[in-house]
Amino acid sequence: MQIIAHRGASGEYPENTMLSIEQAIAQGADAIELDVFAVQGELIVIHDHHLQRTTNGKGSIYQYSVEQLKQFDAGKGERIPALAQVLRRLQQAPQWLNIELKGSDTVTPLLRLLDKAEEEYNFDSKRLLISSFNHHLLAEIKQSMPKLKLGALTASMPVDYASFAQKLQAYSVNCDVSFINQAFVNDAKARGLRVYVYTVDHTDDIQRMQQYGVDGIFTNYPGASRQFLAAIK
Repeated sequence: MQIIAHRGASGEYPENTMLSIEQAIAQGADAIELDVFAVQGELIVIHDHHLQRTTNGKGSIYQYSVEQLKQFDAGKGERIPALAQVLRRLQQAPQWLNIELKGSDTVTPLLRLLDKAEEEYNFDSKRLLISSFNHHLLAEIKQSMPKLKLGALTASMPVDYASFAQKLQAYSVNCDVSFINQAFVNDAKARGLRVYVYTVDHTDDIQRMQQYGVDGIFTNYPGASRQFLAAIK
């Protein structure tokens, strides 16, 4: 079962920052998950479109230019990173990356950035998983760049289980720990889907996910979750 650092090692460091990402790498996470919005056609790494919870800024990200946004303190002196920074860093690391698209205008900037990264430093887009709760965005990506792996997010238990993810030709279904059960996992596996579960920080949930046979967990504490998994093997 893989350990996916949720917004980096966000239980201990400011979420969605380069520091949090670096710590997730140091703690031996298999992958890193982060969130992106588009501002002025550039993808920035932040979970909320309002600034108050995670930075010392106020108001919406759309009230500012990208350069202004990069001046806010995102915790411990960290700045809001651009996705381009993260791709360059992870080019030198073994971890794969789950990019969650938050804004409705993120597909075109993402595809443009990936083309640029591949051309400039041979970034391998096979190391990416692109996820979203907005399944229209995933369908658009599948049509425009079918080689990208998609993660269909859900915070519910659909009547037909993982059928929606299969229809999207997704690689994985990314599920809420509050709703996941063995029947859902079995259905997803039968459809050829990977199953990743968020957000799994408690030891009883980690053990339950392992028993279900899920492929990975999103956790705010990648180091501690790794240690617990090693202890129960």
